[in-house]
Amino acid sequence: MRKISIIIPVFGEGAIINSAVDAVSNFEHSGDLEIIVVDGHPDESTIKEIKNTGIIKINCRKGRGNQLNCGAAKAVGEVLLFLHADTRLPLSALQQISAALEDNGCIGGAFDLGIAADSRAFRIIEKIASWRSRFTRIPYGDQAIFIRADYFRQLGGFRNIPIMEDVDLMQRIRKRKGKIKIIGDPVATSPRRWETEGIIFCTLRNWFLISLFYLGVKPETLARFYK
Repeated sequence: MRKISIIIPVFGEGAIINSAVDAVSNFEHSGDLEIIVVDGHPDESTIKEIKNTGIIKINCRKGRGNQLNCGAAKAVGEVLLFLHADTRLPLSALQQISAALEDNGCIGGAFDLGIAADSRAFRIIEKIASWRSRFTRIPYGDQAIFIRADYFRQLGGFRNIPIMEDVDLMQRIRKRKGKIKIIGDPVATSPRRWETEGIIFCTLRNWFLISLFYLGVKPETLARFYK
């Protein structure tokens, strides 16, 4: 079984980081597992809260792409799994990742999106996300992207851009005709952004920004509309 490195970028997530770490640290996995938390806050406010002494803690300049690259540079796993702090993996996630990569032609993938809330609107968003991921072959970061470490490094990692670093990475994989696997067992991501901003506004804003990115608008411009 392959060694998997789980990389969690954080900024001001002290209130949830221990639950995030606990959720993956006890996963059953016949291979080795390492968990790397990369804090983008200069005062290291999130990683200071971590109680599990087995976690690798890194502090670097803020920016999700930059933080993920810093974690990947430290990782020794054959597989890199990029996980948001407010996203929970299905219990069999690591086994499913290893099974997907038994196909030597597969370079990585992601999970279907699940949102940890009861609203019917979220079920619609999930279904659209599932269809989109399979049609475009471009899953997003909240779907827990995983990738072979050597392929990731050959690709040059994430671009250091303020937004859409996940989409950009998957676009480059697609251009290279890299085969990815979308695993049907969904993650459970927090609904907090939708609930704070409003489901309709948040969803339409996200679709609008992604469409502009596909049309060539610079991430630096798009970041002004995504707080």
